[in-house]
Amino acid sequence: MKTRRTLVAAVAALTASALLGGCGDGDAQETVGSKGSKNAINISPDQHRVRGKKVDSIAAKVPAAIRERGTLRIGGSADASAPLGFYATDDKTRIGSELDIATLVADTLGLKVDFQPVSWENLFVGLDSSKFDGVFSNVTVTEERKEKYDFATYRLDDLAFEAKKGTSWRVKGPKDVAGKTISVASGTNQEKILVDWSKQNEKAGRKPVDIKYFQKDTDYYLALQSGRIDAYFGPNPTSAYHVASAGQTQIIGRFSGGGDQVQGKIAATTKKGSGLVGAYAAALDHVIQDGSYAKVLKRWGLSSEAVKKSEINPPGLPKP
Repeated sequence: MKTRRTLVAAVAALTASALLGGCGDGDAQETVGSKGSKNAINISPDQHRVRGKKVDSIAAKVPAAIRERGTLRIGGSADASAPLGFYATDDKTRIGSELDIATLVADTLGLKVDFQPVSWENLFVGLDSSKFDGVFSNVTVTEERKEKYDFATYRLDDLAFEAKKGTSWRVKGPKDVAGKTISVASGTNQEKILVDWSKQNEKAGRKPVDIKYFQKDTDYYLALQSGRIDAYFGPNPTSAYHVASAGQTQIIGRFSGGGDQVQGKIAATTKKGSGLVGAYAAALDHVIQDGSYAKVLKRWGLSSEAVKKSEINPPGLPKP
């Protein structure tokens, strides 16, 4: 959701010069992470995406007009949010886990995917105007959004506490952050959770959380390395990517983006009544079962957010 969009790719630039290396089968690929490591992430334009094959019975679920067109018009945020959607090293090719999953779905439906990056708010404008057949862009299912859109889930919506590498500190609940200095982005779900936890600590006689805010996204990590904060609390995908790419931090706790109320879930989003949500869910179930979905999440360091099946319009984050 807009208030929780992941950190910009500039985060990776903090250490990019030291992280770019060659690997692969003869052809040099630009990666982030330890050179030659199984956790190295390819950020070159040549992605060698995991691809799927058409399944006729699932493709038949797609509305006739779209089958005849032969393309699936997918909206995605133009923001640079590694590893979900960002620009490769050529600064023009869009790559990321969201594009990979959308491609797998399109392959299963026997359609060519047409990616159209736009600003966050225009993703929903595009759905409303039928410019897009769907959006794969880290969209969280919410009760409010379910009034206008249909959802087929494909990833958990998790948050993560990220701290310096080597710490034995782990976060499992409110008492574990009592007296700690933690940074968070203003106006986000994670801020609400942290503020609630701080109040719970005070009520229980423990120290409150010292919450810090910064003007720039990259300042979170500079403050973490300098010891000015104990942890950063943000979207799990961004933290997982930063852990893999920089090698200086670790995740010490994961929590639902919906807090204690509901497990947040990320979903393929389509205009309500478009006739596509069933096709998306069936395609997602197929790639989950054949293992290609797991390969996509693994290559982007997001295996912890895997779902066992796609759900259509599950309980979402409650209305404010």
